[in-house]
Amino acid sequence: MMKNLITILYFLAFSFSAGAQSAYIPPDKPKLVVGIIVEQLRYDQLERVWDILPDDGLKRMVSEGTYFRNTSVDYLSTQAAPGFATISTGASPSAHGITSDIWFHPFNDQMIFCVQDPEASPVGGSFETGLFSPVNLLSSTFADELQMSTCGGARVYGIGIREMAAIITAGHAADGAFWYDDRTGTWMTSTYYTDKLPEWLMDLNALLMPGQYLNRVWEPLQDPSHYPGCQVDSSAFEKGFDGQTWFPYDLKQLSTKGKILNVTRDYSVLRETPFADDFTTDMALRLIDNEQLGKDDVTDYLAVTYSATDYIGHRFGPSSVESTDAVLRLDRNIARLLDKIDMSLGKKNVLVYFVSAHGVSEIPAVLEQSRVPSGYFKLNQSLQLLRSYLNAVYGQGDWVRGFFDNQIFLNRALIEDADISLEEIQKKVARFMVQFSGIAAAVPTSAFEMSDFAGGLLRKMNNNFSQQRSGDVMIALNPGWVEKTDNVTGHNSPYEYDSHVPLIWFGWTASRSSITRSVTTRDIAVTLSVLCRIPLPNASSGDPLHELFR
Repeated sequence: MMKNLITILYFLAFSFSAGAQSAYIPPDKPKLVVGIIVEQLRYDQLERVWDILPDDGLKRMVSEGTYFRNTSVDYLSTQAAPGFATISTGASPSAHGITSDIWFHPFNDQMIFCVQDPEASPVGGSFETGLFSPVNLLSSTFADELQMSTCGGARVYGIGIREMAAIITAGHAADGAFWYDDRTGTWMTSTYYTDKLPEWLMDLNALLMPGQYLNRVWEPLQDPSHYPGCQVDSSAFEKGFDGQTWFPYDLKQLSTKGKILNVTRDYSVLRETPFADDFTTDMALRLIDNEQLGKDDVTDYLAVTYSATDYIGHRFGPSSVESTDAVLRLDRNIARLLDKIDMSLGKKNVLVYFVSAHGVSEIPAVLEQSRVPSGYFKLNQSLQLLRSYLNAVYGQGDWVRGFFDNQIFLNRALIEDADISLEEIQKKVARFMVQFSGIAAAVPTSAFEMSDFAGGLLRKMNNNFSQQRSGDVMIALNPGWVEKTDNVTGHNSPYEYDSHVPLIWFGWTASRSSITRSVTTRDIAVTLSVLCRIPLPNASSGDPLHELFR
């Protein structure tokens, strides 16, 4: 009996020792970092569809990774470009300079698109869609620091349907940034990165895959009655396509309607469908293979931005059947990327993060059904009254140059010539605007030049303020209110629905855990830099997410 007991104990000890010796030890650094950035995905949208998601996409990331459930965007203008830049730099818009998608330059009297660059030229696409680069991004990104710390040994790429997504997430020092050209239905770049598309990308473009996608009919993946928390499929509150707000959508008909000259296909329609995300994944998989990402000892980086949810959300709203179906299809693309990582590099050699750049407001009419205060801010009427007021106070003049992204831009040249105090007229405009229905606050930006606010709405405004690029008065609408545009809803507020986003880390050192403490999207680039043992982006102000360092 004693002999048998000793034999059993010896066997258990040997088994434990062998298991300990064979335990996997992750490498000091990941071979590849993959950033998956979604344009417009509220935290609650993911929670809403959780029970009907399969297990191989986002559910897998959560079940095997670290889920930060209380991640927020901590500035006023929750738009796409500031979101991409904050995620990439770890800085607020006030520091990285991308204060909004567009801004007004008072001295040149012109609108500036966040990635426009007159010095750049198109490569592989049409002229108008190639005059872009990251020159307006004022700070370094994680990808930039990765490139510099490896003396250019890291391979860095950014891809996305939208040019601003690919360019801002790739950074200044990237090997390449590729975006979609509506006119040709192909991937393209600019001379900022290269003078010629790589051969493998020209081969991909030759397949004309957007045409194949646009020959399809968009139907829901599941029975719409199984989609939780959705409005009826034929909701009258939605914009839809040419007035159609119900499935199925014949994409061939939509993309060939109203032909212009010799154009036989409107490739821009692809953006408005979940198949734009499929096409983005097709591109990502080919790039990983052909550029041999993660195949050496130097950490590489790939940023993949999915934008279909943004276009669909603006047309249909976040609680529509269409938006829910887009999230389900996005999940399938996440699964495709994870499968690729497993097969080519192995999960433990790759660090993946999944985050949304911003959320979206519910359609005001939907909120009104439940008697929740909401509405549309009618910009044109407000500006007309503002101009009349300033003419009455200061005399006839073109005092207001415009209203862009919740900011009023005044005619500073005229104000200076009239010898009027800029601070005085800013205050008068703010006091006048705050009287309109739907406006929660109107703050003269001169206030941010002299004060530093500790919290609340003013702090988020301050995080968005740039002396060179911000308007003269910042506007914040009431909760539930959106600016009246051609779309049924939008995102540009500091409230929960626009600022609360999902953040999931997967692979390499990410262990299974669910974190409820408050973090911000500024923490992402800082965490990546610390994990990869490289300098932090030069304007970063986020904090490392210590849960990933266990």
